[in-house]
Amino acid sequence: MMKNLTNSLKQKLTSKYTVSDIPQISSRSTDINVLLNRVKSDKKEEIRKKFYFSAAASAGLILFGLVVFS
Repeated sequence: MMKNLTNSLKQKLTSKYTVSDIPQISSRSTDINVLLNRVKSDKKEEIRKKFYFSAAASAGLILFGLVVFS
């Protein structure tokens, strides 16, 4: 009884780290249009972020100039 218990416990613990002989077949396909659309949307978002940053920096410089030279 005790040997059976320890064997099953060892088997459970080592099963996580052993490679099974059964090959896992996973076929994944990607659509090139989905990838291209993602690149386009990422590029648009990056341009929008750059525009907002430059607008905020310009507004900050103008405000700083008004405060200092007024």
